[in-house]
Amino acid sequence: MSLDEQVLTNARLVLDDEVRRGSLVIRDGRIAAVDGGVTSVPSAVDCDGDYLTPGMVELHTDNMEKYFQPRPKVAWPGRPAALAHDAQMAASGITTVFDALSIGDIDEQSMREGALKQMVASLQAIMDDGMARIDHRLHLRCEVCQPATLQRFESLADSPLLGLVSLMDHAPGQRQFVSLDAYRTYYQGKHRMSDEALEAFIEKQQANSARYSSPNRQAIAAACHRRGLALASHDDATIEHVAESLEYGTRVAEFPTTREAAEASHRHGLAVMMGAPNVVRGGSHSGNIAAAVLVSLGVLDVLSSDYYPAALLDAVFRIADMEAGYSLPQAVATATRTPAQAVGLEDRGRLAAGLRADLLRVRVVDNHPLVQRVWCAGRQVH
Repeated sequence: MSLDEQVLTNARLVLDDEVRRGSLVIRDGRIAAVDGGVTSVPSAVDCDGDYLTPGMVELHTDNMEKYFQPRPKVAWPGRPAALAHDAQMAASGITTVFDALSIGDIDEQSMREGALKQMVASLQAIMDDGMARIDHRLHLRCEVCQPATLQRFESLADSPLLGLVSLMDHAPGQRQFVSLDAYRTYYQGKHRMSDEALEAFIEKQQANSARYSSPNRQAIAAACHRRGLALASHDDATIEHVAESLEYGTRVAEFPTTREAAEASHRHGLAVMMGAPNVVRGGSHSGNIAAAVLVSLGVLDVLSSDYYPAALLDAVFRIADMEAGYSLPQAVATATRTPAQAVGLEDRGRLAAGLRADLLRVRVVDNHPLVQRVWCAGRQVH
């Protein structure tokens, strides 16, 4: 065995359609072979019957922002913040992450806008310097109802890290917040506004949405198509929303809020994404459709950790344990093969010869999946 070769054996390999006891060979950062049976090569690593899956591909997490602003009005230095986030992703079994950064925050007191370019530059720096454990890409979450969104998007649209753009409208009365009562409860609790201030805030956001959402949506979608960037919808709630998403050439339906929107998206070939916390907690914190319902209907295609990285692997094994759930290979695919394919990454997400050796060794203890080892492009990173 050469110095740049590793052999993992006695593992339960989670393949496309089956789980098979066998061995896997890593060579030059790629999977060189996937074989049945246990090898007798002396230097092989005995996985002791643990699962070996592809490394997970995360399309939507705002986790990084928490490291740059760990408390309100507290800004953290860029490189240490990016590296701490990177370490948590690796420890969670995520080997490719599309770090989601918000453009056009409706909270005028938020530090997100000011930190945008610092976050992008810090990500690029740890990738360029070889300090990152895993592969980082950029996902711009564009709040289309805000006046400066298009200008800020254009300032980042040519970043070499950019691979996914989502179109959002969190204005009151729209999508996630069709109910104004739910909107009032959420934002009054979050920002502690008086009744008068909240009503003025609602009026302003509705006016912005009416004025900016449609032109911003059209302009950003056109810019993405010119650059070959994958496009995602966000919080689609109706058949009309899905039709609009299809019109814009969307590939991913992020967090549809209703059964009808999820089923229509899946039927038309969009990859339906739901939050792993929705699975782990047993439902949506916003009162929208439960991910478990979409699993039972067979229309949940992609899982995302969203705001809680460790939830992703947990959710994969939970939907494989559901009575009307997926097989383990199908469940693993929701966090590996399907998200990779949805954004055009054909070199990862499966255990197959020639693909990147992005791998995850998992041991199940008391029905809970525990990350044992993580490899990214053949290098052990956890």
